[in-house]
Amino acid sequence: MIRRQKSMRFLGGFYAFPGGKVDPEDGAPDILARCRGLSEAEAGRLLPSEDGVPALAFWVAAARELLEETGVLPACDAAGRAVAAVDREGAARIDALREAHMAKRESLSALLAAHDWYLDVAPFRYLSHFITPPSSPIRFTARFFLAPVPAGQSPRHFREESSESFWVEPAEGFRRHRSGEWAMAEPADCGLGYLAQFDSIAAIWAAHEDRRHKFHGIFDRVEAAGVDVRAGR
Repeated sequence: MIRRQKSMRFLGGFYAFPGGKVDPEDGAPDILARCRGLSEAEAGRLLPSEDGVPALAFWVAAARELLEETGVLPACDAAGRAVAAVDREGAARIDALREAHMAKRESLSALLAAHDWYLDVAPFRYLSHFITPPSSPIRFTARFFLAPVPAGQSPRHFREESSESFWVEPAEGFRRHRSGEWAMAEPADCGLGYLAQFDSIAAIWAAHEDRRHKFHGIFDRVEAAGVDVRAGR
C-alpha cells in the first residue's frame, strides 16, 4: 500500500493501493497492440467498455500505474518471457524506461517498442468495481486488480505522489483503518476486508482463476459472493 502525499487535493494523506485514473492514452490502439495475455475481446467480456473507453484500457492503466508508483513493470519480451528475469540488465532498463515515461519524453507504447517489450497483463485478475457512497465528499468509481510481482522485480518507493509505501497484512491494514489509525477511502477499506477473508495467497488466486470480479457496489450495499467484506477477520 501507499500513503498519498498530504499536499494532494484528492484524498491527501489517505492510505491507498497504487493506482490512478484511466488516461485517454491507455485506450490508444498502439498501446493496446502492446498488450499480451488478454485480447480486447476477452477484456470486453470481463469488463464492459465505458464511455467509449476500451475495456482493455483498464488493464493498461493498472500496469502503467504500477510502473509509475512502484517501479514495477509487468512486461514480457516477444517470446512471452518476463523481461527482468531473462535480461541481466532488465531492471536497469526498466528504471530508464520509467524515468523517460515520467518525463513524458515518449509515449509508453513507444518506449516499450524501443525494447521490443509488451505489457504482460495475463497474470492480472479483475477484483472489484466500487463506487463511493453518496455521502462521500468526493465521489468516484474504482476498479481493482490483483497481480503478482513479476519475476526479477521488487516494488520501490517514489515520492512523486506518496509519502510512504509498504507491504501490510490485509487484516492488519483493515484493523488500522477501523481503529482510526489510518484514513482510507471506502474502496481500499473494502478491498482489505475482502482479502483478509482468505488464509493464503494461493486461496485468493484460486478464487480468481476465472478472472471475473467478485464484489461490486456502493459501500452501503456491497454485493460479494459469500464473503463479508466488512468482517476483516
